[in-house]
Amino acid sequence: MTKTQMTAIQRFAFPRPLRPLRASHRRAAALVAASLGCLLSNALCAAANQPTTRIDLPAGTIEGARSAFKDIELRAFRGIPYAAAPIGELRWKPPQPAAAWGGVRQATQFGARCMQLPLFPMEFRARQMSEDCLFLNVWTPARTDGEKLPVLVYFYGGGFAAGDSSEPRYDGAALASRGIVTVTVNYRLGVFGFLALPEMARESAYGAAGNYGLLDQQAALHWVRENIAKFGGDPDKVTIGGESAGAVAVSAHMASPLSKGLFTRAIGQSGAAFGPLTVWSRHDATTMSEGFRQKVNAKSLSALRAMPAQALLNATGTKDNPEFLFWPSVDSHFLTQSLESAYEAGSQARVPLLVGSNSHEAPHTMILDAKPPTPENWRAVLQRTFGPYATEALALYPGNDDDEVRRSATSLASDIFISHATRRWVDAHRQTGGSFVYFYYYTHKRPPKRTPEPDQLPEDGAVHSSEIKYVLGTLGLSNRFVWRPEDHAVSRIFSGYVAHFVKTGTPNDPSLPAWPASREDRGGLLRQQIAVDTKTIIDPDTPRHAFLRRYYAENPLLPDHRRR
Repeated sequence: MTKTQMTAIQRFAFPRPLRPLRASHRRAAALVAASLGCLLSNALCAAANQPTTRIDLPAGTIEGARSAFKDIELRAFRGIPYAAAPIGELRWKPPQPAAAWGGVRQATQFGARCMQLPLFPMEFRARQMSEDCLFLNVWTPARTDGEKLPVLVYFYGGGFAAGDSSEPRYDGAALASRGIVTVTVNYRLGVFGFLALPEMARESAYGAAGNYGLLDQQAALHWVRENIAKFGGDPDKVTIGGESAGAVAVSAHMASPLSKGLFTRAIGQSGAAFGPLTVWSRHDATTMSEGFRQKVNAKSLSALRAMPAQALLNATGTKDNPEFLFWPSVDSHFLTQSLESAYEAGSQARVPLLVGSNSHEAPHTMILDAKPPTPENWRAVLQRTFGPYATEALALYPGNDDDEVRRSATSLASDIFISHATRRWVDAHRQTGGSFVYFYYYTHKRPPKRTPEPDQLPEDGAVHSSEIKYVLGTLGLSNRFVWRPEDHAVSRIFSGYVAHFVKTGTPNDPSLPAWPASREDRGGLLRQQIAVDTKTIIDPDTPRHAFLRRYYAENPLLPDHRRR
């Protein structure tokens, strides 16, 4: 993680008789004829059993491409529209059904990524950026035995301000090769996905505004429910997953009454909409949105919709100084209450959950403000941060020498940024969710980059988002790092856990280290420490999280600080 990245973090989906056969029916007839011809020709038999790369969807026919992963034959379908382009009058409205197209639409290239500032050093395979960005991608095994396969729908991270499903780290080929239909989804970001003005609520059929990015994701889940069987997937065995903002989204879908029944399992990596990352109130979302409208001097919603997309994006700030950051809120439609309240009442989706965080989610410099990690500076930072709680904080985050200060500062920065919110999700679902929770802590430090960056900060553990490639098995799609045998070994373990969870609802596979469901044990929770030496331990950080829970209850953060 570089200093520039850290700055960005801190600022922050039968024809009738005698009529001509449709194209789809002609293809079906051809396959039947080929099957009958198997008695005469092995070649015809092979052709009949070869799964088609053409699929008929409600909006039209798509044609994907054949591919392979480690000699496993796959089919890939990229850039499938799952909703209408959210432009013109559809800007800041819930996603609408995708417009129909004629002929065969090629699904071999990724669709455009959604409008966003270049906040993070992300690698995109999408050729362009556009407001017309509601596309998804499907990877599926090339098999014809008729078995319904489990499905993973994965949401990218990026603070609800950046990210794209075309990033190589989210590629679905590896999991598809394991017999999982894998789907990645684009959803609206930033001002386009979360602006919430009173006029928007007044014009909507449900009297609410904002959360359009989450509604995009939900529309994609409906698309999966209606169409994934055509790709070999089982609509009754869908897992939703995501990292960072993607994990926050997963935690929100579990609490949303609109998403109930659309998935059967959930995966959350480093993120959750719990304090201090809690969703905004309707008032908070409106206040931020009104401030943005004043900046662009738009007198009406029609005037805002008339503005060019790039002008709206530019008005949110710059790469190094994003002035306006937007976030999910309790809009009374997608979310009718905070997640803390929903989970406390046990009204969340009662599904198995695999969830955890990394050992170095944020660097020590985030807490120390680039000051040397000395005991004196550390005590001053704790006093300034926690006031009367400083002595208790020092006992939990000790700093008797520079090395210990650096380690404690890394732990506190990680907790404040994202680890504590994730731990609260673990606790909440374990207590009221009526399903198993599999809690992990990822500690494997990634290898050095091939080309070191001059302002690269030291990494004292597994940095934020570094686990994605290991989880999804996509190490080989990035040459930025010098991958070692131990990296592939860790990926085999972590992706193995995830694949088995998607298939069965438990990560436990006989070929992997046993992973018990989280439970209280001698004053702490059982958690799986994932690294080269993966093992189950009693979480030693339980006292830290108990302290932070009490502190935040008495000292709530302002809404524009909740994502830091």
